[in-house]
Amino acid sequence: MKRPLLLIFAFAILLTVEILRVYFIMPFPGSQRSNTIDIAYFINNNIWWIRLLLIILMISSVLYYLRKGRWWQKTILIFFMLLYGLIAYAFNFKFLADKMFYQPKEKLFATTAADTTDKNKLIIGVALGDEAKAYPIEIIGYHHQVRDTVDHQPVMITYCTVCRTGRVYSPFVDGKMEQFRLVGMDHFNAMFEDQTTKSWWQQATGVAIAGSLKGKQLPEIFSRQMRLGDWLILHPNSTVLQPDKNFKEQYDSLKGYDAGTIHSGLEKRDSASWKFKSWVIGINLNGQSKAYDWNTLTEKKVIHDQIGKTRILLTVEPDNRTFYAFALSDTSNFSFDPATNLLKDDHSKLICKLNGQCTNEAMKEVALVPIQAYQEFWHSWRTFHPSTTKYE
Repeated sequence: MKRPLLLIFAFAILLTVEILRVYFIMPFPGSQRSNTIDIAYFINNNIWWIRLLLIILMISSVLYYLRKGRWWQKTILIFFMLLYGLIAYAFNFKFLADKMFYQPKEKLFATTAADTTDKNKLIIGVALGDEAKAYPIEIIGYHHQVRDTVDHQPVMITYCTVCRTGRVYSPFVDGKMEQFRLVGMDHFNAMFEDQTTKSWWQQATGVAIAGSLKGKQLPEIFSRQMRLGDWLILHPNSTVLQPDKNFKEQYDSLKGYDAGTIHSGLEKRDSASWKFKSWVIGINLNGQSKAYDWNTLTEKKVIHDQIGKTRILLTVEPDNRTFYAFALSDTSNFSFDPATNLLKDDHSKLICKLNGQCTNEAMKEVALVPIQAYQEFWHSWRTFHPSTTKYE
């Protein structure tokens, strides 16, 4: 290959791999709609070898033109070298996920009495043993993950605002507590890279989708998304994660996210049903997945359904911010009284609030069993649960 063609070819490939390495795993136009994760992982893991090979191919030609080239050849060469330097800097130090979203520097919790958080804020709540903690979505939504302990148990609180997916995982892989960093996203969902094997893990499912641990899954810990005020009714002794003052501007950028009115096109809700950014409630049960339109739930207030052999009940508070999901016993038959916002079991005469608190708590444990359910964008649920059915 002639010297000019070799130089142009090597430069073009070098620029392309620098861009694609980040393009495939960040929300650039068109980047999140194809199955390119294996290509992205290969480039990311071999980027130094690719750079070295291409530099070796170019170096002879670069030195030749710098020494013997005409002024315009030198000018063009220097321009493209500077262009590469600018692109390499931008795509390695500005556009990478962990250069844009940082972990909290100060992780402080307040008791219910001391907390000043707006009680209408949405939180991800975790209750283990004798301890309960609430993590405001506008905080963890920026950080994407917050490491903590609840009742002395390590937990990994995660949230992806582009998918509206809140998940809590145990950070143990093969019995070893692992560290994770935000590496990018796949199909609009956040991805984490473990420190030991550099495998990539999907936030919405906890599954490793690239690397030597591909196919493994992080154990999920039961969590709930709801209004902080409603969480404190269920867990009055809960503590609440406080904003880190070092990230005030970043938290402010998520104002309106809870209600879906945020200006960002990636995070704003589509108020119609079953659209790309519509809200749904997703449930995995008995090996089956099912989605429930948020508009339908807020209109009906109570939904009775069955997934596999399990009868379920979905409820939502009058302010349409907090939802609950329960598995029902075979004998229970709850009806909803809109005048009192109460549930009544026609069989046992048990009377319960929408949150599952009942007049007879002993019977409630049998009648209403909380199950894991998520509020997220329809595009996310159908992507990561391709066999899901829709409640209609």
